[in-house]
Amino acid sequence: MRSFLPAVAEQLFRDIQKTYQETSQIPNDLLIALKFVFGSCALQALDLVDQHSVTCLTSPSGRKAFQVTGGSGHLYTCFLSCHYCPCPAFAYSVLRRNEGLVCKHILAVYLSRAMAATQQEIVSDQQMSLLLSGTMDP
Repeated sequence: MRSFLPAVAEQLFRDIQKTYQETSQIPNDLLIALKFVFGSCALQALDLVDQHSVTCLTSPSGRKAFQVTGGSGHLYTCFLSCHYCPCPAFAYSVLRRNEGLVCKHILAVYLSRAMAATQQEIVSDQQMSLLLSGTMDP
């Protein structure tokens, strides 16, 4: 999958994945780097991962989408393939103001994948099509 993140962010996720596989924790130096690269949403994203808020939806045809339950309980369907989240913070801070690379929901998806903490759910191709078209409630 083509990445939309800078190389430094990609390397950071690789380092987190390697260290987390070995020690089941993220050391302080990587937490500081995470905060430096992603700003204030890093802590919020880690909190979402700790709460097991990220689910990967996979269809038999191989399509994937991620659903993240936000802090308010709202469910956001995120797409890493096009680097998109429907939350207001993504629209305002990332797209409109260009103040960050990602919102906390997309960062939570990247982190949960690096930490192997993503819940898995299989959905039918029809359900995925409805989800992708926006006609199915998450």
